Order: sequence, then structure tokens, then C-alpha cells
Amino acid sequence: MTLPSPTDPSRTALPDARPLAWSIGVGGAAIVAFGALLALIWYSAGTLLLIFAGILFAVFLSALTNMLGRVMGGGQTLRLTLVCVFLTALFTGAIGLGGATIAQQARALSDTLKTQIVNVKEYLDKRGIDTDLFNLGALTDRTTDSDPATPGVQPKRTSPGSLPSAGAIASGTGTIVTHTVRILVEIFGALTNIFIIIFIGLLLAAQPQVYTRGLLSFFPRRHRSKAAEVYYDVGETLRRWILGQLLTMTAIFVVTWLGLSLIGIPGALVLGFQAGLLSFIPTVGAVIAGAIIILASLGSGLTAVLSAFGLYLLIQFLEGNVLTPLIQRHAIDIPPATLFASQIFLGVLFGLWGIALALPLIAVGKVCLTHLYGEEEEAAA
Repeated sequence: MTLPSPTDPSRTALPDARPLAWSIGVGGAAIVAFGALLALIWYSAGTLLLIFAGILFAVFLSALTNMLGRVMGGGQTLRLTLVCVFLTALFTGAIGLGGATIAQQARALSDTLKTQIVNVKEYLDKRGIDTDLFNLGALTDRTTDSDPATPGVQPKRTSPGSLPSAGAIASGTGTIVTHTVRILVEIFGALTNIFIIIFIGLLLAAQPQVYTRGLLSFFPRRHRSKAAEVYYDVGETLRRWILGQLLTMTAIFVVTWLGLSLIGIPGALVLGFQAGLLSFIPTVGAVIAGAIIILASLGSGLTAVLSAFGLYLLIQFLEGNVLTPLIQRHAIDIPPATLFASQIFLGVLFGLWGIALALPLIAVGKVCLTHLYGEEEEAAA
């Protein structure tokens, strides 16, 4: 029996395994790259959200610049400079004219809130309700010279007329220094974040075309027109939302300030200011602002509390049924349950940044999904 030669055409050819191995290798590399990308996004989420906040500020500056362009001529740089000068003068004037009033009301409001927290704690203690939540500073008030981990050892007590030991003085000084450094680090971190947001916003608003071309250059040529369409739709959505949100915040600030002033609640200006700022955060911000207002009004009597609560309900009615539908009807249309669930999810993942930026992030995602699935529906039709 003669075996077929390797060149015999009748011999059955074995499948080439190289394409299969190549596909497996490419698929594995893609999975690893995707996992690495997710890990990078996860660990740099704070930085990415900070950059997104800078982009929002750039959209705000660009919107004001374009609005100024409808009134006067001039180039982009001149109009942006005028907008920055106006915002700086407005901020400086508000601090200069109302800084003393705001500081005075803030101190009075802080004292009122502390007093009301103590009153609430005593009220709950009398009814046998656990109030450990209010004992936030208990750990810092404990001073003992013994090792807390050593059982049966009583702390050394100092007689009324004796001076504290050098160790006690050093321990107290170390605690003060630690808290001071921690506060300074937090303040420096907050100022740094604000500086980064302003800096990014100014750079993007000064030369939007440069950064637009740079972003679109990452897409293949055949997809650049669609990417540009999505890019401009996202920018228009954010522009409408941020201008509408600014008007809503201003209206809530004025209504809250005037209403609390008429009721006679101390610190009405500061309470109105915080209510306007917190309205930037949908749902959650309104609840926090309302709780602060009610807590601040407890010291003014039952009538003031009921009046403040009625004012809070009125403000929520105006925001939900008048301001938001009237101002934001062309900007973002997101169901409240979807927004609240997204805030919880992003808040758990990224903290305060996730809660504050949940709405614009959802708006960007909605625009992208609308373009993506809109094309598929048109193709299927």
C-alpha cells in the first residue's frame, strides 16, 4: 500500500491553527487592555471628575461670552476678558459689601445650630433614644496618662492646684498641631481644586477651536463628522443646563432670603445663600438645605418653625413645577427616579463629587446614547 505524498491533491489538508491562535491572542489582549482601562478610570476618578468640573466651568464662560457677542462685537479673547473682569468684580463686590454681614450671620447661625443640636440631643436622651451620633468630639476630649489598652489601670488625676505634667502638655500640643495641620491641608486641597477648575475652564474657553480639533483628531476620518455632531450636541446640552441651573439657583436664593427675613429667622442671608448653592445638587441638596433651615428656626418658636417649613414646601413646589419646567424644559429631561438612583450610585462610588456632578454626567451619557441607538433605530426602519 502506497501512502499519499505530501503534495498529493487528494490528501486531506489539516486546518491552519495560526488564525485561531491569533484571534485568541488579540481577544485576550483586548480583555486585559479593557480591564486596565477600567482600573485606571477607577483609581483616577477624582481627577477625572475634577477635570469634568473644569469643563463645566469652561462651558459656563463660553456661554456668557457668546451671549455678550450678541450685544457687542469684538473677538473671542476680548469678550472672554470682559466676562472674567465682570465675574471678578461681582464676586469681589459681593464679598466687600456683604462680607461683614455674611460673617456675622454665619457666626450667629453656627451658634444657633449648635444650641439646637444640644437641645435635640437632650430631648432624645430623655426618651431613651441613642444619641451617640452627636458625640463626635468625645474621643478628642478624653485625656488620660494611662495606656487605654491596659485593663484595671486608672488614669492619673491631677489635683486642682497642680500644674499639668510635661507629657500632658506635649500630648495636648501635639493634638492641637495635628488638628491644625489637618485643617490647613483640607483648606489647601479645596483651594487647589478651585484653582484647577478655574484654570482648566479659562484655558478651554480661551481657545475652544484648538481643543475641539485636538479631540476630534482621535477619531478616524470616516467617523469625525458624527463625533463632531455628538460633541456639539453635548456642549449645547451642558450650556443650556448650566445657564438654567444658574437662574434656578439665583431664584431660590432670593426667595429663601426674602421669605426667611419676613418670618424673622436669624441668618436669613446665609440660609438663602446655602439654599441656592445646594440647589445645584438635585433632590439631595434640597433636603439638606431644608433640614438646615428647619434646624435654624427651632430657636424662634413653633410659629417660625411652621412658617419656615411652609416656605420650604413653597420653594420646592416652585422649583419642581415652575422653575425647572420653565427654564430647563429644553435642556435636560431625566426622570426623577433615574436621577436619584444615579446620585446614590455615583455618591457611593465617588463621594460628594459624584453626587454634585451626577446630573451633567447623566446628561452627557443620554446625548451619547441617543445618537448611538438613534442611528440603529433609523437603520432598522
